[in-house]
Amino acid sequence: MNAKTLFILATLAIVAIVASKSLYVVNETQRAVLLKFGEVVESDLQPGLHAKVPLMHQVKIFDARVLTLDSRAAKFLTVEKKAVEVDSFAKWRIVDVSRFYTSTNGDEIRAQRLLEQRINEGLRNEFAQRSLQEVVSGERAVLMTNLTEQLNGFTKESLGVEVVDVRVKKIDLPNTVSGPIFSRMAAERQREAQEHRAKGGEQAAIIRADAERQKTILEAQAYKESELLRGEGDAKAAAIYASAYDKDPEFYAFVRSLTAYRSTFSGKQDVLVLSPESEFFEYFNSTNKKK
Repeated sequence: MNAKTLFILATLAIVAIVASKSLYVVNETQRAVLLKFGEVVESDLQPGLHAKVPLMHQVKIFDARVLTLDSRAAKFLTVEKKAVEVDSFAKWRIVDVSRFYTSTNGDEIRAQRLLEQRINEGLRNEFAQRSLQEVVSGERAVLMTNLTEQLNGFTKESLGVEVVDVRVKKIDLPNTVSGPIFSRMAAERQREAQEHRAKGGEQAAIIRADAERQKTILEAQAYKESELLRGEGDAKAAAIYASAYDKDPEFYAFVRSLTAYRSTFSGKQDVLVLSPESEFFEYFNSTNKKK
């Protein structure tokens, strides 16, 4: 191998080394800042391929995804000066890379430590304004929303991070406190259940009364209609009888007598004591005379 070949190979090696030191890639889940002798010259570099000057420039790359801060359990006092032990966590992400780098020197652990201090301070203030029952049950969601808003007012400006959410995983109470609190909560739930049952019973009584009223109205209407129909039927029957009587009084009287005979002698045990000359036997007598 002659000197010319060695020179070419050495040159190619130097070019490859310089190129590897001059080019860098920022992934989709990352953000970066470009430093020149330790000073930020370009902030929030977007994903893609970028170039830099070796030895002069330095690149700091950070995770841009939502990160989780699992805080250690801490003790706080409520407005009644009762101690509670709170276990919480927070979701956060970097939104201003330059500010994050200058405030934490790019140290994620330091950023989490500062964020945890602010979260504990915020929880301490929120718990100090509420009773034990409120923080255990009723107002926890409101408390977390208020705390998240307050934290973002500080962290975005001072740390360059956004607090996406803060949640309380567990609240432990001393044994001397938890018993009375749970008893009061149970009594409150029982009172609410009784109120709901009372309202339900009242509504059921109203529904039953309305149903009875509707039933009475319908029955009255049905009775009225039936009486009207019965009256119309009786009137038509009377008209038919009157018409028959006008046409043939003798035949009408005969039919009425047959009806009376059928009704009178329908029972086998019936006994009827009448004079043979009674009008009831008029047609019997007339039959015998014809014979």
